[in-house]
Amino acid sequence: MASRGRPRTFDPDTALRQALDLFWERGYEGTSLNDLAQATGIASASIYACFGSKEDLFRKVMALYGTTSGEPPRRALRENPTARAAIHAMLRATAEQITRPEAPHYCMLILAAPTGAVENHTVREFLADRRRGQYTTIRDRLERGVIDGEFTASPIDLDAIARYYTTVVQGLSIQARDGATRAELEAVITCAMAAWDTLTSF
Repeated sequence: MASRGRPRTFDPDTALRQALDLFWERGYEGTSLNDLAQATGIASASIYACFGSKEDLFRKVMALYGTTSGEPPRRALRENPTARAAIHAMLRATAEQITRPEAPHYCMLILAAPTGAVENHTVREFLADRRRGQYTTIRDRLERGVIDGEFTASPIDLDAIARYYTTVVQGLSIQARDGATRAELEAVITCAMAAWDTLTSF
């Protein structure tokens, strides 16, 4: 039986990537539905039909961002054999991603919607939840290091260390947005890792 309605004349995956580029360049509030229609070449009504509201589309964009540009730092945490190496590799992967010449120099998770109109509170809270997830992922990797006997730390200490390195990750994004080079970010990472022995010897 033939499906009802007119068939789509666009590729949703391509449109989603185009929307990601636009949201990344302009942020959530700086991107209008008309901007999205122009960037994707898709009528606003078709965007709604395929993706839902602007907020729904943004959430889908952030999921795509997480599996592309956001994946290397998480992979670094998963795949390196020690907690110290994992944290170091995560910071370096972050610096690499946010200084790529072909993309805006910041992390969407950090700066796509830091402040804004009251009606966009749910978007800001959505991103805050994902940032809290970033902290949890870092803490889990540190806890694994304790379990493996790499260092000793109380739960309170682990909270503090995880929050410190989460803050470094987020600070790198702000520095990159404001013009810091990859070499300058690497210098920050060197300082952050110089603190490792102190942080893990409470």
